[in-house]
Amino acid sequence: MAKYNRTHKLNPKFEKGGSMYWLHATADSFDTFLYAPSTCTSSGSHVRDCVDLKRWMIIPVIAMIPAVLFGMWNIGYQHFVALGQHVGFWPIVWFGFLKILPMYLVSYIVGLGIEFISSQIHGKELNEGYLVTGMLIPLIMPVNVPLWMLALAVAFAVIFGKEVFGGTGMNIWNPALLARAFIFFSYPSHMTGDKVWVAGVDAVSGATPLAVASAGGMQGLADSGYSILGMCLGTIPGSIGETSVIAIALGALILLITGVGSWKIMLSSIIGFCCIAGLGNLLAPNAASAMAVPFYYQLVMGGFLFGTVFMATDPVTSCQTETGKWIFGFLVGAMCMTVRLFNPGYPEGMMLSILLMNTFAPLIDWLVVNANVKKRMRRA
Repeated sequence: MAKYNRTHKLNPKFEKGGSMYWLHATADSFDTFLYAPSTCTSSGSHVRDCVDLKRWMIIPVIAMIPAVLFGMWNIGYQHFVALGQHVGFWPIVWFGFLKILPMYLVSYIVGLGIEFISSQIHGKELNEGYLVTGMLIPLIMPVNVPLWMLALAVAFAVIFGKEVFGGTGMNIWNPALLARAFIFFSYPSHMTGDKVWVAGVDAVSGATPLAVASAGGMQGLADSGYSILGMCLGTIPGSIGETSVIAIALGALILLITGVGSWKIMLSSIIGFCCIAGLGNLLAPNAASAMAVPFYYQLVMGGFLFGTVFMATDPVTSCQTETGKWIFGFLVGAMCMTVRLFNPGYPEGMMLSILLMNTFAPLIDWLVVNANVKKRMRRA
């Protein structure tokens, strides 16, 4: 309370007529970021709720903590396995911590720095939306991505993915996926191949199960030693946050219990994914084909589940209508699996499917609303 009073003694300097009024937007941003806003409705409101934007945004951050912690451990685990060394738990975690910490520093320093500058230019207070984006971006990157490249991707995502549209709540596409897409299309060698997934070991191949399955089907997975248990646990190469199904499931549980994540989008995305994967299994020409990989293997490989839980459910860039959520999720999952089966050059598919469906989400909502209006008119 004493610290709160000391900081609020400075407020008059940033108010109209104060010596530092020109910095009032930045001061308001810091104030609302650190404390609950003092501009709450005192009367006349129809609905009262203790959950504001800040508290709403912190829930996905908490939900991602299991994926962050496991990703930190898996970075060290993959490193020492590649070296053929057997070390204890804490050296593995420490190695992963030292690799992931600079990525988060770059993500938040660059992203929040741009948002503070933007809020100052436009004279508006900073929203807390980047808390989630800044947490997401390192989790969907390979561990070996250069920090300067990550900084460029963050700047692109924040400037062209958020600020040009008006900031938090106005963006069309998921900013974290825009950051990944920026590096994927601008510097593809740092987002694909076998050398980008294992930190600190240049001469060792670290092909992901998805890449192996795309090239050699179930036979390739068997030859590489990848099992469905290992893929569920997450002891495989891949982007930092996408490997462990268990960690992702814990995050999904938090989002569902709190009502932040849409279960309709999650479920329909899995249904659409499994439908196309099952169709591929029926049409597979031979056992070595990627189409022959069972749908339950496909489900736990790559970034599908992570994208479904943490990015497809983004309330800003997904559909708002209840029927639209079912359509949106189904098409995300179906398109992801379609890309995996018929585009061997890019076996992942989740990034492109979510970004494409972000583009069509307003159209889906419009069609749903328009159909409902016509139905009511006929009934009347």
